[in-house]
Order: sequence, then C-alpha cells, then structure tokens
Amino acid sequence: MMLFPEHLADRYRRFKYRHFAPNLDYYEELARNGQNPDVMIVSCCDSRVDPETIFSAMPGELFVVRNVANIVPPYETDGRYHGVSAALEFAALNLRVKHIVVMGHSGCGGIRACLEQSAARQSEAQFISNWMSILEEGRQKVLQAGAGRSIPELRTELERVGIKISLRNLRSFPCVKTLESKGRLHLHGAYFDIATGSLFVLNEATDEFVPI
Repeated sequence: MMLFPEHLADRYRRFKYRHFAPNLDYYEELARNGQNPDVMIVSCCDSRVDPETIFSAMPGELFVVRNVANIVPPYETDGRYHGVSAALEFAALNLRVKHIVVMGHSGCGGIRACLEQSAARQSEAQFISNWMSILEEGRQKVLQAGAGRSIPELRTELERVGIKISLRNLRSFPCVKTLESKGRLHLHGAYFDIATGSLFVLNEATDEFVPI
C-alpha cells in the first residue's frame, strides 16, 4: 500500500495549526452558511499559477475552475460530460457571481502543445490534442500573422489570443449572454507573467492587454 506523501501531510498539519486554528470562527461560518463568492476564475492547472495566491484570497472568496490552458469550451448540448460548462452554469445561475475572469499565463504548456502540435505526436496522448483543438482557429491566425517571429513570441501571442477565444466562447452560453446583457455579470480577461509577477487585464475596447 502506497503511503500518503509525507510532505503533503506535513504541510496539512502546518495549515491546520498556523492558518485554520486562528481562523476557526471564519471556517465555521463558511461551513454553516455555505459559499458566496462574487468572482469566478477560469485558470490554468499549471502548478505555478494559483489564483488564490495571486489575488490574496481567503477560502470562500473565489470560485475557481482550473484546466489545461484555462480554456472555456463553446456552448454545446451533445449530452456528454462537460465539467467546465457545468461549473460555469453553477457559478452564473446558482452562485450568481458578478464577475468571471479568464486568466492565462506565460509559459503555458498547453498553449505550447497547441502551437507546436506536439501532443498529436505522442502515441499515448488521448485527450490533450482534442482539448487544445478549441484554439485551432487562433493558432492558425497567430501563425499566419507571425511570419518571422520567434517561437516564444508566437507562444505568448497565442496565450493571449486563447483568453480572447475563451471570452467569446463564454458569451455563447445563453445564461452568460443574458446576464451580461442585463449588467448582472461582467467578463474579464487577464494574463499573468510568472517571471515578473505582472498582471495584465484585457481592454476589450482596444483589444489590448494593459498592466495593472
């Protein structure tokens, strides 16, 4: 029988005594009253990019969904499993969040796999290529407009284009479209640079990312 990783057990004990115990009343309130976040964040599952850390959030303040390359798939009702879509629906209709943020980041492995189509060359890869195909339109545009640019530059561009595609896909969900049109829901794009700690927010009027 494989033992639970000791370094995780040790960090849990540290959390229990250094964070949980001093905030016991807060956690009891969360347990009693449930969650009521006003922000949902769609983020990458990259271990270097943690929304709660970046935004200094306490438990209960952010509703976070993480997946490869922080992608929002387009709305569809094919009867299959849709984890991201279910989370979006729950956040919009049940939690009634006021903001949904799609947050990409520098050095994204999923974006690199999409740009270079490296996952398609791996015989054991069954899911990544299909997932990243959601950004194929953006990939083609970046490649066509990026003649003479370096691969790292193209990756950075596709990381940001991917955020814009996910925002467009968000608006394909009827509940999101309706709530946004009524001013009850606001959509945002953000980009985090791991090396510098800089956060850029999409200005949809100019289609440019600007630093905070």
